Amino acid sequence: MDFTLPDTTRMIQDTVRNFTQRELIPHEPLIIRREAERGMGDDPLIPPELEATLQQKAREVGLWGIDVPEEFGGQEFGMLAKCVVIEQLKHSIVPFVPPPDSPNLHLLKALCKGPQIDKYLLPYANGEKKSCIALSEAGAGSDAANIKMRAERKNGKWVLNGAKMWISHARRADFMIVVAVTDPKLGSRGGMTAFLVDKGTPGVTIPVSYPMIGEFHPYQVFFDEVELEDSQVLGEVGNIFVPLTNRLGIRRLDIASRCVGLASRCLEMMIEQANTRQTFGSPLADKQAVQWWISDSYQEIEMVRLLIHRLAWKIDQGVADFRRDGSMVKVQATELIQRVADRAIQLFGGMGLSKELPLEYIARMCRVLRIVEGPSEVHRWVIARDLLRNGLPQQ
Repeated sequence: MDFTLPDTTRMIQDTVRNFTQRELIPHEPLIIRREAERGMGDDPLIPPELEATLQQKAREVGLWGIDVPEEFGGQEFGMLAKCVVIEQLKHSIVPFVPPPDSPNLHLLKALCKGPQIDKYLLPYANGEKKSCIALSEAGAGSDAANIKMRAERKNGKWVLNGAKMWISHARRADFMIVVAVTDPKLGSRGGMTAFLVDKGTPGVTIPVSYPMIGEFHPYQVFFDEVELEDSQVLGEVGNIFVPLTNRLGIRRLDIASRCVGLASRCLEMMIEQANTRQTFGSPLADKQAVQWWISDSYQEIEMVRLLIHRLAWKIDQGVADFRRDGSMVKVQATELIQRVADRAIQLFGGMGLSKELPLEYIARMCRVLRIVEGPSEVHRWVIARDLLRNGLPQQ
């Protein structure tokens, strides 16, 4: 059993580490200021001109299409490399991720067919288009199988009616992946279908936004007699639920990698502060409480990173069902960052609570992650249900 990263992945890791230090961390004061001043508005935290510059610089150093198949213009380094990239990028609070911009790649790669490949998959994979997924509703957050939005067949077309809630990037997406009920009797077992809905489609409106903690700013999206052609069905009619759960698993792995990156940044700051700050005649590093904060944080980061790398390796090996592992990394990583950020703030004292440092931003932003993409309580239930039904997995 070999726990070392492949040489190619280590080279990517070094490249991203240097990129983050050089191109992202210097912009953190700007991000903190824009988040504080945004209020009820929905301006992006990264100014468009800065994002364009960062995208160009990322492309120049090879940080582009890390997990995109070569046949679609990517580098196809795999999920393990993608997790390493995300962790290193999240040593900074600047919310920059090289395109493609979300885990929708894996859903599109699995389900796009015919003209959909050229219209949606390729431009998305190349960073020319942005996407979002419209799944959650007012009464269907964690319980995706409970969505009510309808897509009915009328006069040779699909007609969508209903509303979606908590949809990230809705106003900036060039197209949405919209999940609707096509057969209420079957529900999640053959009655849910995904549709590709272009920006500006008649009947789609996005009037409501929800200012939230940190970088999150989701929207409510309304669909009023939205007519779609058969060519806009993603995958097979009625069969989106299983591919969708795997897409959500990818997203949870993405979130976990972000948490480990941010926790590592907090730990680095803690170590530096402990070695330089003097209190009561000696460095903070001499205080047992501080030593334990640092020791516990390091151990917890290492354990969660191993879980992430193991799941990424499984995906790269072609494991089809990783829902339990996805739930596990989501719970452990999102709760890890809360503990480590809290210890870091405690160590820095008043300065840790100020906007001179990124710690208070990290603590607020990461609080959201224990709720989005399924709260910890639901994921614990998913893990327990699987174990109670199927027993312990073979090791």
